[in-house]
Amino acid sequence: MLTWLYIIVEVLSAVGLVFLILMHSGKGGGLSDMFGGSVGAVASGSTVVERNLDRITVTVAVIFALTTLTLDLRLQ
Repeated sequence: MLTWLYIIVEVLSAVGLVFLILMHSGKGGGLSDMFGGSVGAVASGSTVVERNLDRITVTVAVIFALTTLTLDLRLQ
């Protein structure tokens, strides 16, 4: 029962990580600039929303890493 709970948390955090990473804005110099993804100097500053998005992404990544390690130890 506990293993299934870890699997559910693992899948939800993986999907959440994909969504959160896609929400981040491009920093420039990559493929996003080639296709017109550059916003300019006006929106290049770090806002409160971006910092909170960074914090949430790091938190979900830590949860993902911990559940991965826990599942590895439980399934051995």
